[in-house]
Formats: sequence, structure tokens, C-alpha cells
Amino acid sequence: MSQVLRIVRRLVGAAPWAMARGAALSVVVLVMGAALLGLSGWFITATGIAGLAGVGIAFDVFRPSAGVRFLALGRTAARYGERLLTHDAILRALAALRVAILRRQAGLDAWALARLRGEAVLTRMISDVDALDGLVLRVLLPSAAALLTHSVVFAVLVWLAGLPVALAIAGLYLPAAVLVLWALARRTQGPSDAAEQGAQHLRRGLIDMIRDREALILTGRLDVRERDLMGLDAAVRAETTGLDRIERSAGALLSVIATLAATGAFLAGGWMLAEGRVDPATAVIGLFVALALAETILPLRRGFADLGRISGAARRVGPAIADLSIVERPPLNNAPVLRITRPDLSLTLAPGEALALTGPSGAGKSTLLLAIAGLLPADGITIGGRPPDAWSEASFRTRVALLPQRSALIAGTIRENLCLAGGFSDAEFWASLEAAQLAGTIRARGGLDERLGEGGHGLSGGQARRLALARCLLRRPDLLVLDEPTEGLDDATAAALLGSIRRYLPRAAILVALHRGADHPVFDRICRLDGLR
Repeated sequence: MSQVLRIVRRLVGAAPWAMARGAALSVVVLVMGAALLGLSGWFITATGIAGLAGVGIAFDVFRPSAGVRFLALGRTAARYGERLLTHDAILRALAALRVAILRRQAGLDAWALARLRGEAVLTRMISDVDALDGLVLRVLLPSAAALLTHSVVFAVLVWLAGLPVALAIAGLYLPAAVLVLWALARRTQGPSDAAEQGAQHLRRGLIDMIRDREALILTGRLDVRERDLMGLDAAVRAETTGLDRIERSAGALLSVIATLAATGAFLAGGWMLAEGRVDPATAVIGLFVALALAETILPLRRGFADLGRISGAARRVGPAIADLSIVERPPLNNAPVLRITRPDLSLTLAPGEALALTGPSGAGKSTLLLAIAGLLPADGITIGGRPPDAWSEASFRTRVALLPQRSALIAGTIRENLCLAGGFSDAEFWASLEAAQLAGTIRARGGLDERLGEGGHGLSGGQARRLALARCLLRRPDLLVLDEPTEGLDDATAAALLGSIRRYLPRAAILVALHRGADHPVFDRICRLDGLR
């Protein structure tokens, strides 16, 4: 339950005013619906009685009919606004939730991030976030709107038709509906979660089969895999069918509750009429209002039937969205930008210094750089006098930038790839591209709006790495950590690249792991690793 509450706070907090306006319009829609049916019932009964009494010509039909038209049109407009606002708010909330999950995943170590590339993890994360939209749209907002509507209707009915009619409706609707919805949530808790898990297994199985289709064909196991997936699909369909059956049963019970509430309101109104406390037209208002209030409870069954799926998603997503606040960049004080104190390595790096890290393959250069960047355990490493894990994630990423050997680009424009570093102007984009020795190439290809394929397809390997380097340079970090930035470049381009990086970041500490080029004049020192333990 704590994870569900955390998700609720996150979703509502992403767009609180839009959520509040959408909830208010939900109440307006339900109240107008009850008022529309109540006024219509009163109007029909009153005109019939006036006709029977022979005074129909004197009966005022204009104001009630105007009220009916106003409520009908107002309800339609409010429904449109409610759909617009609530769906806009939930889409914003889900976008914020995805960002929170990605920010949390970005703080994992390198090996955990490598595991996240598996389709199983990605499929689960996408499905879980999609499942959580029902938490607000189908459970939280409709439940709150239903309670507020019943409160308003109860007060109005006490004023118009009397306390017995209001009690007959509220006493039958609320306790019985709560009991049915609670039982529905209990019965569907396990099956709903199991159906979601089965659907995720099915999606992963389809992805695996498509990816491995050539091997399955060559080994003659394609039909076996197809039968397995068909069996899994049948199991998921059976779970879904069972859920639908339980939900329909709950819907039938809720309809019975609405009928009993309407009957109770009719009997209470008849008793009030017999007592002479209300007129015939007023006595039937409760009947029609009770019928209209069915709209407050019937839509809830879908959300409560999905609570198992939603709570399962919340359990998996909740731990990944611990609050990550953006903090300002604190000063470094007098501590070195980087200090490493280990039995096998000791060095410091001050602002404006550049150090070349060399050594044979397998000596541990990349492992050390990942640890400095906070992506692996960082024993004996301090940044600005503090271990990497002592910084907030947001502050640390403004201070330290890492260009790993495997750099990630997205399908989109050059500008969109650079925007992953944050909000910068086109002038800043071009300055970073100049520093990465890539501005001429980008201009020749069409500029910042040139589109790239998945993973930066359309650029060579060296150009893709330099585009990722330009993205690192944009944030002007205090410590720039580069892993083989000149790999695949000719000597002249490699030398020019190192020099332009130094000119772009004159006060930054730069640590570069490379196999060649350590004698470049940009480096103040060279540190050779023969194998880190």
C-alpha cells in the first residue's frame, strides 16, 4: 500500500491543478446528471398532474424546460472538459513518472545498466507504467467524485424531498457499493496481477521468437516455440475471461443496488406523500435521482478489477522513483577535483589539469573511469572532497561528465541528441560541436535538424562518438572523464580534438584513458596502469 500511495503522490503532484480541475468537473458532470434526471422526473410528473387537474394551461413549462436544456448542455460541456483535463493531467503525470524512473536508473552502476538493455526489463517497465494510468483515471478520481456527488445529492435531497428519501438512497448506495467493490478488488487481486504477468511473458516470448527466428528455423524448433506461445496466449486469455466474468458479476450487483436504492427512494417518497409532507411531483424526485446515481458507481468496477495489476506495477515501480531533487551546484572549496587513494594507485587532479591514463587492455582503465563517474563502487575515490555516492545525483551529473567507450545516440535530429544534456541555445550547440571537431561535418549534412537513425545511424563510428562528446561538453563539467575519445581517428584529427577540448574547458580537470596520444602537450601528466585489482 505504501508503494501505491507513493505512486499516487507522484502522479497527482505532476499536475495538481489540472487534476483538481478535472476532479471538479467530474463532480459537476455527476451532479448535473442527477439534477437533470431529478428535474425531468419532477417536470413530467408535475405536468401530468396539472393536466389531470385541468390547470395545465396555467402551469409554467418554460422555466423547467429551460433548466432541463441547461443541465443537458452543461453536462455535455462539463464531460468534454473533464475528459480533456484529466487525460491531459494523467499524460503529464505518466511522462513525469517515466522521467523519474529513467533518472533513478541512470544512477545505477554500469553492470546494472547493461542488464536494463534486456527486452524483459524494458517490456516490464513499459507495461508497468502503462498500467498505472488506471490508478488515477479509473480508481482515484472516480471514487472521489462519487463520494462528493453523493454528499451534495444527500444535502439537496434533504432540502427538497426530506430526510427519509435522502437516507433511503445513501443508506442503500454507499455501504452496499463499498462492500461490492471491496469484494471485487479482493477476488481480482491475484488473477489481475497474474494476467498482467502472463501478458508480459507473452510479449517477451514474441520478441525472443522474432529475434531468434533464424536459429529456430535452422534447428527445426520454430513450430515448438509457436505452440509454447499459443499455450501461453490461451492461458492469458483464460485469466482475462475469468476477470471479465467477475467484473460482470460485480456490475450486475451494482445494478441491483441502484434498483434497490431507487425502490427505497420511491417508497420513502410515497410515505412522505401519504404524510402530506410533500406534493406528488416532489415525492418522485428521489426515484429519478437514485437512478441517475448509478452513474457514480458502475464505472468503478473496471478500476477496482484492475487493482491487482495496478498494485503489482506499483510494487515494481515504487522503489525506482525515490525523490530526486534538483540541487544547485555547490562549490568545490579547496579540495582537489579528483583524488584517488588506493593501495595500487594514488593521484590527485586539480582544476585546469589534464592527465592521460594509459596501460594495456584489461589493465582496468575503463573500470576506474566508471567508478569515478559513480557507475561502479568507488572505494578510495573522492570528487571535490566527497565520495561519488555522497553527492545528489543531479548535482553530481552537473559536476562530472563521462564519455564511455559505448556512447548512446537516439533516432532523431542532431539537436534532439544534444538536447539530452539539457536546455541550451543553438549557439552553444555549435560551440560544443566545434570543440568536438564535428561542426563542419554537421553543417555539410544539413545542420542541427539533420535526422539520424536508431543509435546514430547515418554517422560513422568516430563521428557518433564525437557527437556524444559534444553532448558531454555542453554541461561544462568540473571533471571531464573520457574513455578512448580518439579511437578510430587519424593522428591529426586526434591531436586537434584534444587541443580543442582543452580550449573549450580551460578550467576543467580532464582525465583521458587512451592507448595512443598520451604525449600530446595538452596533458600535464601521464599515469600508467599495469592492472588494477
